[in-house]
Amino acid sequence: MAESILFHDGNRALQDAFGSRKLADRIEEKLSRTAFTDGDRAFIEGLPYFFIATADSQGRPDCSFKGGMPGFVRVTGPAELVFPDYDGNGTFKSLGNIRANPHVGLLFIAMHGKPQRLRVNGEALVRDDDPLMQVFAGAQLIVRVKVHVIFPNCPRYIPAFEMAAPSPDAPRPNHQSPEPAWKGFEIFAGYVPPRRPTFKG
Repeated sequence: MAESILFHDGNRALQDAFGSRKLADRIEEKLSRTAFTDGDRAFIEGLPYFFIATADSQGRPDCSFKGGMPGFVRVTGPAELVFPDYDGNGTFKSLGNIRANPHVGLLFIAMHGKPQRLRVNGEALVRDDDPLMQVFAGAQLIVRVKVHVIFPNCPRYIPAFEMAAPSPDAPRPNHQSPEPAWKGFEIFAGYVPPRRPTFKG
């Protein structure tokens, strides 16, 4: 396939070791995108939280939870989203990292109703003069993310909301996790490698 927008040599080495390079390429070909769908927008704007991964100029990582009322993250263009920064502990780990290194990874995840995950990778810009400062109540800064790639993630390990029960797919001793339904989809026929034997406890 054409040059990947998702995978680098480190990913490829493990894909080759596990025999999953063809599946990875198929996932990128069929599921990844560079513009939001209507479904992406509805999902993102309906959530009261997300997670953001950042790194400083030396590559030292940080991951943070961001929360607010549903709609506090807005899709403002085919490949752009915006969210406010609210008052926090004042360390500015995420936003400080963005100032040093704009590359970000966002994870939108629903743990109630139908489990769902969506990843968004791109470059972020922190602004204190953004017009949306006047739209988001309580915003002290605005973060705009120029999106490079959007891709859904298999939701099989998401537990029930409030941890009422673990995911039936979560590995544990003497338990055989079932194959996820998506591996049986026609678009992946012939691309899914056999499950690798693992220690069962």
